[in-house]
Amino acid sequence: MTTQFSSPSQPELVKDSGFPEVVVLQTKFHQLTCCDLIEYVTSVARDSTKKIVANVNVRAMNFACDLPWYQEFINRADVVFCDGFGVLLAAKLNGYDLESKHRMTCPDYIENLAKTCEKRGRSLFLLAGQPGVVEKAIAQLSAIAPDLKIDGHHGFFEKTGAENDAVIEKINQFNPDLLYVGFGMPTQERWILDNIDTIDATVFLPLGACLDFYTGTVRRGPKFLTDNGFEWLSRLLIEPRRLWSRYIVGNTLFFYRVLKELGWKAFVSKS
Repeated sequence: MTTQFSSPSQPELVKDSGFPEVVVLQTKFHQLTCCDLIEYVTSVARDSTKKIVANVNVRAMNFACDLPWYQEFINRADVVFCDGFGVLLAAKLNGYDLESKHRMTCPDYIENLAKTCEKRGRSLFLLAGQPGVVEKAIAQLSAIAPDLKIDGHHGFFEKTGAENDAVIEKINQFNPDLLYVGFGMPTQERWILDNIDTIDATVFLPLGACLDFYTGTVRRGPKFLTDNGFEWLSRLLIEPRRLWSRYIVGNTLFFYRVLKELGWKAFVSKS
């Protein structure tokens, strides 16, 4: 059975996480820290109902504006964290009181998550990266959390048909509490939607290129850039040919949309 989302004219917001909610461009995320996120995912990992933990950055917000199903994926996720300073800035422009601690990226918290999973007896399956990346990530995480129950598979497989079924069978044999999915946006979100009902896992977390950065397969950039709102610039400098459209065009489009929405709100408030 495939989970199907409708496409309502007004996005439906799920509001049961307990974290303060922020809405930018009709797309939600929650005000939480790395510690909050780790506590949440490891606590609900033994629930009887499946959970989706999503994330938003500028690229995700642009997808949400252009793809109704993607916006609904975010708005119906159980928890959504912010992993982009651009989104944090847009929220501040909309009057929300947020700090840099409310923005996080997977490479920043994955080791603390692994340690907490080890301590609480939670299992973790990594589904991401080119062949060899997952094995390297497992080795690094096992070095700091030796009793962690962890397994994985690379992300370079056909997302439908027999190959997809074989990967799902491997996941189900491991039966993880947490499943990390890193195929890049929006492929990873679509794959989760299409397969969640056939996968024996509790918490589903899209992670993008997290393992590439965590293992050093792809350089992340200096901390003075990544910690101060310029991770996009460091990535652009490292891979300009591949990423110029995502960041130059994408960032411009996002802030145009934000400022346009702010202008409309100001007009409505005066009328």
